[in-house]
Amino acid sequence: MKNHLKIILTVLVLAASLPALSNESTRQLSECLTDSLNGKERKELAKWIFLAISSHSVISPYSSATEKDRDESNKFFGGLITRLMTEDCPNQTKLAINESGYLAVQNSFKVVGEVAMMELMSDQSVTQSISSFEKYLDQEKLNKVMQ
Repeated sequence: MKNHLKIILTVLVLAASLPALSNESTRQLSECLTDSLNGKERKELAKWIFLAISSHSVISPYSSATEKDRDESNKFFGGLITRLMTEDCPNQTKLAINESGYLAVQNSFKVVGEVAMMELMSDQSVTQSISSFEKYLDQEKLNKVMQ
C-alpha cells in the first residue's frame, strides 16, 4: 500500500507540470534542455520553483525567503534559460518554434520543471515529509476501493 501511495503522490505532484508534447521537435527540445542540466543546476532550479511558490499569500507566512533570495534565484534562472536556448540547444529551439511557435518552448520548459521537481522529490527528507499524512489515512476504506 505504501508504494502505491508514493506513486500516486508523485504523479499528483508532477501532474501540474506535465507537458503536452505535440511533436518531435518539441520532444527534442525538451530532451536537449533536460540533458543540458547538471545536478547543481537542477537543485538551483528546484530552489527557484520553491521561492516562486513561496511568494503565494497562503504559503508566504511559512517561508523566510527574502526578496534578495528571489532576485538571486531569478538571476540564476534568467541566465540558465539564456544559456540553454542560445548555447546548448539553439537548433532545437529554432526548429521547435518554427514548427509549433512559442508553445513548444513553454511545453519544453514544463519538462525542465518536472525534472527539477523530481530532484526535490528524490530527497529522503521530502519523501518522509510527504508520506507523513499516511498515519491519518483510513486504511480500511482505501483497501476496499483499491482491491
